[in-house]
Amino acid sequence: MIGSIFILGDSYSTFEDYIPDGYAYYYATDGPNYVKNDPNLQLGDNDVSDVTQTWWYNLAKENGKLLKNCSWSGTTICNTGYGGADCCDNSFIARIDKLIEKGYFAENKVDTLFLFGGTNDSWSNAPLGEAKYSDWTKADLYNVLPAFSYLIDRLVKNLPDTKIYCIINTELKNEISEFYKSVCNKENVDVIELYDIEKVSGHPTVKGMKSIKEQILDYINERKKL
Repeated sequence: MIGSIFILGDSYSTFEDYIPDGYAYYYATDGPNYVKNDPNLQLGDNDVSDVTQTWWYNLAKENGKLLKNCSWSGTTICNTGYGGADCCDNSFIARIDKLIEKGYFAENKVDTLFLFGGTNDSWSNAPLGEAKYSDWTKADLYNVLPAFSYLIDRLVKNLPDTKIYCIINTELKNEISEFYKSVCNKENVDVIELYDIEKVSGHPTVKGMKSIKEQILDYINERKKL
């Protein structure tokens, strides 16, 4: 058992009606949301059509209790989104900062936090910026590298008793995945680096979702043996 679970993610961790109101989702009972809403998009058929097919639902059901799924489709960790859009209201760091400011983590005991992001930072070609580990400015947080180190710093300092796992997707820009691993290593945050995930249009299928869950559990179980 891994206790109460908090998920901070993007489209890979969404499902209609299982994330906070107003958050964008990708997966839904009648197919991926943005495919459903735009028939002109030819993105292939993703067979995930039920929440019970998602990696996080099964992980929580079998090993703990889902406390909150704070996932928003299409979001970046940094404050720069697709087309250079300003995402300071819904980025990963924005969502965590808001929860910290509202006292969410002081009022709710989180045993395990899964951070699963960086895919949109990579896909959107958000500016990487320079590595920075403290004294971040507002401008810094519009860049991928300093935003990630800022996010890890915020999580570690505000959830000192929470086990944090950073899940790294396949096919990210090498500069991003390598920096994520180096920051997590520096902050003693466990990294689960995924491999061989079946996807359609860049998103996990039912088989891919199952593989994500299994790889996460394999890592956790192996760590318990050490």
